[in-house]
Formats: sequence, C-alpha cells, structure tokens
Amino acid sequence: MPDGSRIVSPRYDAARIRVRGAVQGVGFRPFVWSLARELGLSGWVLNDEDGVLIHAEGSGLDVFAYRLRADAPPLSRIDEIERAPAARSGAPAFEIRTSARRAGARTMITPDVAVCDDCLLDIFDPSNRRYAYPFTNCTNCGPRYTITRRLPYDRAQTSMAPFAMCPACRAEYDDPADRRFHAQPNACPECGPRLSAGIADIVARLKGGEIVALKGLGGFHLAVDARNEAAVDRLRARKRRDGKPFAVMVASRLSAAGLARLDDAEAALLTSRARPIVVCRLEKSAGLASGVTRGLGDIGLFLPYTPLHYLIFHEAAGRPPGRAWLEEHHDFALVMTSANPGGEPLVTSDSEARERLGAIADVIVGHDRDIVTRCDDSVMRVIDGAPAYLRRARGACPSPIKLSRAMPPALGLGGHLKTTICAIRDDEAFLSQHIGDLDNAATYRFYKETAAHLVDILEIEPETVACDLHPDFLSTQFAADWDVPVVRVQHHHAHIAAVAAEHRIDGPLAGLALDGFGLGADGEENWGGELLVVEGPAMRRVGALAPLRQPGGERAAREPWRMGAAALHALGRGADIARRFREQDGAGLVAEVLERDVNAPHTSSAGRLFDAACGILGVTPVASFEGEAAMRLEALARSPAALPGGYEIRGERLDFSPLLAALCDVDPATGADLFHGTLAEGLADFVACRLAAVGFPLRRVAASGGCLQNNVLARLLRSALGRRGIDLLTPRAAPANDGGLSLGQAWIASLAAENQKGDGSCA
Repeated sequence: MPDGSRIVSPRYDAARIRVRGAVQGVGFRPFVWSLARELGLSGWVLNDEDGVLIHAEGSGLDVFAYRLRADAPPLSRIDEIERAPAARSGAPAFEIRTSARRAGARTMITPDVAVCDDCLLDIFDPSNRRYAYPFTNCTNCGPRYTITRRLPYDRAQTSMAPFAMCPACRAEYDDPADRRFHAQPNACPECGPRLSAGIADIVARLKGGEIVALKGLGGFHLAVDARNEAAVDRLRARKRRDGKPFAVMVASRLSAAGLARLDDAEAALLTSRARPIVVCRLEKSAGLASGVTRGLGDIGLFLPYTPLHYLIFHEAAGRPPGRAWLEEHHDFALVMTSANPGGEPLVTSDSEARERLGAIADVIVGHDRDIVTRCDDSVMRVIDGAPAYLRRARGACPSPIKLSRAMPPALGLGGHLKTTICAIRDDEAFLSQHIGDLDNAATYRFYKETAAHLVDILEIEPETVACDLHPDFLSTQFAADWDVPVVRVQHHHAHIAAVAAEHRIDGPLAGLALDGFGLGADGEENWGGELLVVEGPAMRRVGALAPLRQPGGERAAREPWRMGAAALHALGRGADIARRFREQDGAGLVAEVLERDVNAPHTSSAGRLFDAACGILGVTPVASFEGEAAMRLEALARSPAALPGGYEIRGERLDFSPLLAALCDVDPATGADLFHGTLAEGLADFVACRLAAVGFPLRRVAASGGCLQNNVLARLLRSALGRRGIDLLTPRAAPANDGGLSLGQAWIASLAAENQKGDGSCA
C-alpha cells in the first residue's frame, strides 16, 4: 500500500477508514461513492471535523483503499489514510451521508484553480448548454477562496448565494454521479452571473489598442495587446508604472515557447492547475513591445485560467471549432497586470473599478459575481532547479504549509514590503495572499482586513503575535492591537526561521540571510548579509559581511551609484567618485558626505553589495524599482567564475573589497561573471570557516532573503557549499523575499508560546 496508509489486516470484509488532508469541498465524497459502487461495496461516507470518514463492506477493500489515494480527485491532498476493522452493518448499498460536525469544528477551503479540461469541452461545444459561458466550473475547478465569505464552504456562504440554481443546475448539484455534485459556484447562462460586455467587443477593443479592465477571480486586470508598442506605453504612463516588467498571458504552451526558453520545470509550472505567472528567460526574437520588459532578460508568462480568458483567446483566433486550437501556437498575447493604481490594493468591485480605473482603462468589463477576497496572481520562478515563489497568492492560498508538529496558535504580522500575514493552527501554517507594501492607508486597511479574515476563517485565537524589530513599521505598530504577548523578531532571524518551519527542523540550524535591509539586533547597523545560528526562538549572529557606508540612507537603495561611490571611498579611491559618477547629480556632495562620515549609516546588506557592484560597473545607476539593478546584473552573467583572492575572511567579517576593486577595471558582462562567482565562493568559504570556529556540528545551512531569488547565485552557492560538504536548504513553499517573513515570525511566536507554558515567561 502507498505511504501514509496504515492497514491493520487484509483479512476482513468491513472497515472504518479515516482520510485526512484537503478532502472537503473537492469532490471527495462523490469520488468515494462512485468508487465503492464500482467495486460492489456497501456502506457510507461523510465529512466530519477530522476530514472524511468511510464505512465500507465487501470483498474489495484492499483495492478500494489503494485507489482512494491513487485515483483521488485532482484538487484533493491526502495526508493520511487510516484503516481499521469494523463490524458489518448489513447496509444494502453505498450512500453519501449528511456531514457530521461538532460545534467549533475546523474546516478549510481549497484555492482557486484553473478551469479544467472537462469544462473546456463544455465551453467549446456548440451543442452544450454552457457553450461560450464565461462562468463555467465544476467540483474540480473554478473559484473557491475568493468567493467564500465564511465557513462552512457552501453556496449560502459564498458570493454565489444570490444566484438561485435553475432546475438543470440543481439536478447536477444533487447528483453524486455528476462532476458538479455540490459544486458551490455551479451555474449556467440561465441562472448564473453575467458579463457586462460581449467577448467579440472585448477582443475588438484589445486589437484596436485600447486598455481593457477585466474583472477576474481575485480582482481586476488591466489588459492590452502585448505587441502594440503605443498601447503598452500608454498603459505604463496611465498607471504610473515604474520600470517593472509586465506579465504576459498567452493562449497555449506553444505560444509561451515562442516567447521564452522553457525548460521542463518551467513548462510544468506554466500548465499546472494553479496557473502562476512563471518568470523565465526571454527570447530576443519574441516580437513583444519593448515596454513590456524594458530590456530585462526575463519575462513573466502565464496561461489562461478562467473561462473568460479562454474565450478571449478563442475569439482572437477566429473562433476555431473544437479544442485543438489550444495546443497550437498563437501570436496574440496580452499584457495582464494587476489593477492596483498607485501601489494600492487590487480593485475588486465594478463600482470601485469605475471610480479608480476610469482614468486608466478605456473600457471596464465587470460582472455581477462579487469578489469576496482580494487575491493577486502568484509569481514563481525555477530557482536552483526547483520551483520557488516570488509572490504567493492565487492558486496557492489558503493551502497550508505543513509543520513538524502541532503548535500553539500564533500570528506573524510580516514586515513593511511585500507584506503577508501567517497564522499557525495545530501542525499547519497558513500564509495569507500577497498584500503588498504598507505605504498607504488603503493597503494598511487591506492588511488589517486580511488578518481579521484569516483568524476568523481558521477559527483560531492566537496566543502570541510576532512582528519585526523596526518600530516604525505599521506591521510592528499593529501588534499592539492584539491582546496577547508580542514577540519582536529580528528581520533576518525571521527569514531563516521560515526555512526551518517549512523544512520541519526543530533543532539548531545555521542560516545565511542575504537580503536588502533589516534593523540589526543591536539597533544600530542595518543588517542584510548575516550568518546566524538559530535554535527555536533564540538566535545569535556568528558572522556578517564587512559593512559599507550607505550615503543618503535609504536613497542609496534606489540609486546604486551611491553604493558604488561608497565602495570607492572604502577602497581609498574617494577622489575618483566625482569623475566616475559625473553624470549623476550630487556626486561631489556624496564624496563629501562619505569623507565627513555624515548621513551614511553602515550596512552589512548583501543587497547593497549588489548595488555597489552595479554602481561601479555602470549597471542601472538609478533604479526605477526595487531590485532592478541586481536583476540586470544577473541577466549579464554567462560564465561565472571566482576571482582569485577576491575576498578576505577577517574573524567574523567577510570582506569583498578585492572583488570591488577588480570591478573598477572590467566591462559589465565580465564584472557580472566575476561578481556572482566570487560572491558564491566567498560565502561558502566563510560559512565553513565560521561554523567550524564556533563549533557548530551540523553540515547544513539555510539560506534566505531577497538575494536568494537570484538563480545564478543560488545555483553557485549550492555547488560551492556542496564542495565543502554542506547541504543547502532554501525556501520553496514561501517566498525568500519579505513575503516569507510572516511564516518565520509565526513559527517563532508559536515556539515562544510553548516556552511560556513551560516556564511562565515569553521568549
């Protein structure tokens, strides 16, 4: 039998079977009903507070137990199957019984997923009553999380409540043999939601160069023809979008392959049921408008995931018959960017769209099904050979991250950028959807709403909450709103703790935090390139990058040339600053600031080290968005190699001054190769030396922080550590950037609650 199934004995003909995992609201009961009838078994199946409970009688129990896991519905996730002998009841047939729930029972819902192949057959079959219907779904696909107001998950608790099912839809809903049995969003053109515009009109406007606001699952998108230069530029100008690249939706995998070099892992991500945006390598001959990527080497691609998306591409292709067109290449491509003007939360309602998007979109296409929960598109990248999240949202939330054991309920409140919230319930951590940067009142309201919704839908009362050390973060101030003990967690401790939580490590763990910014535990130096030893809620710093000055404070993070100037000053070449950066306003003043040592705080940040390299090499002297310079430097790397003598280890500090000096005399492409190769080799050497010096016995290290989104660095670092006999653990289930902070914070808060119970004090 498969792993996780525990069979007491094969020699009985009646059994009580318990199935745990994501097995409710995913068609598991009708699947069990159909399987039992196929095998000639009698008995019953029901949902209860622990999952699905089955009583089965007959001679095919072994096959039944095996196929419960092997043939489970596509949206289910089986964590455990238990089987024990039972007394025969003499039931004449197999039936689905009413759910058995006690008061306060805990359930969960699954994420929204892409429309399934069976529903696509319905949509593109002219004889089907759902032909061309943009809200077609079944038990195996469609909206879940974004339409649910509260639990239990049934139609009355969702935004489908106002839509009374017609007789035909009701018959499907009530029939266990139908794939729409208890599909809560079930609807058809007779009884379901309606679009405010016709598909042909939408496509005509897109092909005419107009900006179309499209209401989706978790919010509106702003869409334009990705090959229309003027339309893309107009969207960027109207949205006041900085230089960040736009994501592009295409009709098929073949269409995506015409734009990017896809490996097998990227193609699998692209076609997965979650349908994330997948960051992959752009083909130079892609033919997209230059404003889509703004010269970056990567592009974010995704495939249609709602019936509306498919119908738009179908219309653009000339309405070909059948479904064969979905496997073909199509040139039509759409920029699909989140409709959140000014860094505010996603627009979700039709009235809000008219108010907030009227000055951006030429036409607004809404519908009359409410979006209950804002949820942006997930963004993923294959990093170091495996999928990793850059932004965790639609298709992933609210699926939990499994922990090593049951823990006290706790809440992690995140940081300031890329904010998320995480709640721990028993042995699972629930990471919220991406919320964004807490830079405005609207996003802060969304942030607080998300916290309340998460706690409510999980039915937990946190015993502790955790926040960042930085006193000025709104997330830190929000911690005071909770009437429970507050644990303040150093930023990079939280990054490493998130990796420990995900990889279910309870004991000591060495951690390498490579990040942009975080208030140091000493409250003075800004950290960001730290070697830590983490053991539960305790942390000690055992090494760090040699500090650089940060002239102008946070301004240096937006103007990498300033960090280049700081590196020149540290190298004793301050006199070169004005000449080397003569095209930048204030270069002479920055040289003076560094000389006088004013308004130039120290930082050990790896992100600022990247900026220093970019500044020296002339790669993006002034960045238009966070991380742009480092992204462009990564794109230049082709054959990374370590510079001999490119770093020095001096006690607890790792100094890359020799590397920075060498970069002053090479071209950007050569510099990119030297920087990535030397950085990885120096970090691995430093980790091995420092862990030996402090007597840390374990040969594994967790690495996290925004710099670990760099595929070149992550791959080289794993190789360099491996040559020294050290295994590398990296984030996969949560982002390495600040979107994963709340997971580490919640894990630390929960451990602190355990300690409090044990000794009466909060760690």
